[in-house]
Amino acid sequence: MKIITRGEAMRIHRQHHADSNWYENVYEDFRAVCDIFGINLRQRVFRLSSGRFMEEPCIWFSGFCRQGDGACFEGRWHWQSATARRVRVYAPQDRELHRIADALQAVQKRNFWQLQAEISHRGCYCHPYSMDITVTRNSPTGQTMTADAEAAVSEALCDLAFWLYRQLENEYDWLTSDAAVDEAIHINAYTFTEAGLRAG
Repeated sequence: MKIITRGEAMRIHRQHHADSNWYENVYEDFRAVCDIFGINLRQRVFRLSSGRFMEEPCIWFSGFCRQGDGACFEGRWHWQSATARRVRVYAPQDRELHRIADALQAVQKRNFWQLQAEISHRGCYCHPYSMDITVTRNSPTGQTMTADAEAAVSEALCDLAFWLYRQLENEYDWLTSDAAVDEAIHINAYTFTEAGLRAG
């Protein structure tokens, strides 16, 4: 049996290291961020081969090397108290999340905390600009939203989708890095056949 080199093993394992649901931790983090922001992610239901049903949040992405790659999501946004403070507790180092929370808080304040938005995905591409964002004001006296409200909310929610994409890209880059692949091979004591298949 021919022994393959460390470099060959890393090349082969790199292809498989980021397979399957490598993005689940990023999705879990994004769901927590959405809860803080007051975004109820829409769920899609699908049937498993066992006949059971499973729900999954409506989050999509494509990437990471073509023009038009990105991430998007579907859901409903409404005012959530203390978002700016809570996001700083949850992610104290993440200035982009702080900026987005501050932008949403500022536009809500100008509209007496009455704005809400429906977020849906259109088309076959997955990027922030494939999201349709419909902003409304739930005013008991029928007041209209401020002139800047729709643009400000749409921009902030698109920025959140850009943020999600950067998190996915960073996770993928880490999982396919030499350090992560080498660590996985070493920790799991993987061996490979001459054909490059994992033997153990």
